[in-house]
Amino acid sequence: MRLILVILFGLCAISSAAWQAGAAKADITPTESVPLAGYGGKTRMSQRVEHPIWLKALALKDDSGATSVLVTADLVGLSHKMIAVIVKAALEKHHISRERLILNTSHNHSCPVTEDVLWLYYEFTPEEAAAKNRYTAMVYTKYDEVIGKAIANLAPAVVAFEQGLAGVAVNRRRSRGAESRALGGQVDQDVPVITVKSGNDLKAIVFGYSCHTTALGGFSINGDYVGFAQLELEKSFPGVVAMFVQNCGGDANPLPRIRGKDVEATELAGMYGKILAEAVRQVIAGTMKPLSGPIRAAMGETELELQPGISLDELKQRLPNLTGMPKREFEHFIRQYEALGSTPDRVKYPIQVWRIGVDFTFIALTGETVVDYSLKFKAAYGWNNTWVCGYNNDLLSYVPSLRVLKEGGYEGVTGMFEYGHRAPYTETVEERITMKVEELVERVK
Repeated sequence: MRLILVILFGLCAISSAAWQAGAAKADITPTESVPLAGYGGKTRMSQRVEHPIWLKALALKDDSGATSVLVTADLVGLSHKMIAVIVKAALEKHHISRERLILNTSHNHSCPVTEDVLWLYYEFTPEEAAAKNRYTAMVYTKYDEVIGKAIANLAPAVVAFEQGLAGVAVNRRRSRGAESRALGGQVDQDVPVITVKSGNDLKAIVFGYSCHTTALGGFSINGDYVGFAQLELEKSFPGVVAMFVQNCGGDANPLPRIRGKDVEATELAGMYGKILAEAVRQVIAGTMKPLSGPIRAAMGETELELQPGISLDELKQRLPNLTGMPKREFEHFIRQYEALGSTPDRVKYPIQVWRIGVDFTFIALTGETVVDYSLKFKAAYGWNNTWVCGYNNDLLSYVPSLRVLKEGGYEGVTGMFEYGHRAPYTETVEERITMKVEELVERVK
């Protein structure tokens, strides 16, 4: 009898230590012509659908009973307003606390505009704005739906991790003309992969890469090269949910690119997708390391300080000579002066960290982080057991490292106005992010 009890106790312990995992997907392809996101200038209205675009979710319930959810999206980004709506629904309807909900976007430039994301980019007609609003309402519904379905699909599972390599990304700062040749050419070619299996069945694949989704820029709805990669993987593994996590690709592009020739560009994007998918397939075909729970989750916030902006008098003097997005930017700064007395001097910056088991760390940064952050934190916490991703939470700005800030250029300096910020960050930007990451990593040990 004692032996039987010991065996039963052991089986219960094994069962309680196992993961429960659930994956789901929700189609967010628009059903009408909508404004396309990602590029400034004249509003692009969609003309066709190259392939559907998706929200996808993975829910993980560990042996402590806590449920954590990762949601990926074929969208250019989310705004602070959108995050608030999604987070509130996840907590009230599905009891997912904020630190246990990571919202990542692929930064897709061939998706519809939503809500107030990159709002200074666009100037809509009433009809275009109405189409955008109808689409946004559908996206909110789909976020709620996909999170609920992933949780409903929770079932015993085995979760594993390993990473491969791909060669799609090129540091775009170095590639932009003769004057940029002296800049660093840093890239991160790692392709981190998490698999979820139930018995012998592969249920979900989560994979990442550090590179802008800008292979395409025409008038079709699609997921860019990472959309093609997800399609390729779901074709190779029928029934699987393939989820892409955008890592720290703020200063990387898929190169070469073809402009103005939609057919050739689509073929090139499809090729990049196949390369990335093959990197994932090779990882899955090899030996992957099982991940055990629990997930310890922490979320914190730092503040990134901004350099002094343009004075109110100078803004008003220069405004009459501006048109388009520069005009909208200056009008925005003038409104801030009039409402607040000055332009804001800092930006709130949230960070999330998940510690899975004893030796795997998932660091989720906010905004368009450059590659230096991925390389830095993997060097600090483990090249082979740390996953660093950007493009979580709201798309608040480019987030340069100190190196990129000092070099200047679009990602460090000139790209700040289009996000509604008065000036570049100060030279404390990398230090403040690093200190908060260190604090959160220590908290989840």
